[in-house]
Amino acid sequence: MDFKLEQKVKVVVTDNLSECVLEILATTNYKKPMLVMDSFLNSTPIIGQLKNDLNDQNIEFVLYDRIVSDPPVELVDTGAKICLDNKCDCIIAIGGGSSIDVARGINIIRHNGGSIVDYVNPIKPIKNCAGLIAVPTTSGTGSELSNALIVTDTKTSQKLAVLANESLSEIAILNPELLMSLPKNMTIATGLDTFSHAAEGYTSNLSSPVTDAICEKVMYLVVKYLPTAVADGSNREARERMMVAAALGGWMLNNCGTHVGHSTAHILGSKYKIPHGMACSYALPGALEYVAPVLPKKIKEIGYILGATFSDDCTPEEIAKITSDAYINFRDNILGMAPFSDLGISENDLYKNAQSIAEERFAGNTPRLVDVDGALGLLKKL
Repeated sequence: MDFKLEQKVKVVVTDNLSECVLEILATTNYKKPMLVMDSFLNSTPIIGQLKNDLNDQNIEFVLYDRIVSDPPVELVDTGAKICLDNKCDCIIAIGGGSSIDVARGINIIRHNGGSIVDYVNPIKPIKNCAGLIAVPTTSGTGSELSNALIVTDTKTSQKLAVLANESLSEIAILNPELLMSLPKNMTIATGLDTFSHAAEGYTSNLSSPVTDAICEKVMYLVVKYLPTAVADGSNREARERMMVAAALGGWMLNNCGTHVGHSTAHILGSKYKIPHGMACSYALPGALEYVAPVLPKKIKEIGYILGATFSDDCTPEEIAKITSDAYINFRDNILGMAPFSDLGISENDLYKNAQSIAEERFAGNTPRLVDVDGALGLLKKL
């Protein structure tokens, strides 16, 4: 059947990471976790406490703290070898999207063998991959609930996507304490990534009445709580609400996907080393305008969520412009995102990416055909 909504991940919200992890290990009977994170996070007090508590309970673990942004294929394959060699029976991923993506890739190989590149092909079978416990430290990618992972092919500099419902986290732990020290610029970028997930999912070919309601709520939460999280990173309520929004946004990736906004972000992010959330936020106004002729009612609804007003006789083009301007005001003036021009990319070089964007796999979810001319128009919007 063509199901419209599915959610298999068990979600826990906690104020004590160590206590929660120990309870999960006891409940699931996992004996030897592999901890996946970056080296900075490994040096923080909260992770130090977790490692001490694991040692105090005589729980042996393997630490893999080599995660970097835009993780390369080799990082996943090497981690999988270490995991298998040490006979780990579960993986605890702590970090942003890169850490959880790498851990998901390791878990796929642990259960299925080979290299993570093998699973970019959607017809490659993947059996159920139990044992992934995801602990996000940003409110952006929603990897803790999504079925996707993105890795970089260092030979071609292309971002490769693996999509597999069999690779979902078994458990997601939402701990707002992990976000309290997230820098302002990362709070902005990751929060806008969450908004992009919801806005693109809402206007995707894969959307449904059920996912629409959730995407609307995710966008509302971002508009309401992200400015507070940016202004006061220690505000627990704002951090928790953004964690929930990001997780729900990641869930929507599985059910209604993204479209040409993410295609643009994947191509430009990989080529110019733009952080993913920033790339998505730069691409979104053009993407909203691009789909407005076929989905004016939904674009107007996004505008309402952003605080825009519309006359009764607005044309689709006017709706697109008003909503796009409202988003840009939220992004640039309320939150303070740096302008795209700061990246120093020449127009001629930028426009050379049109064909790659048109051919990127998520562009097919766009409710209008994305050809080279359409992609070029989107690039000019930047």
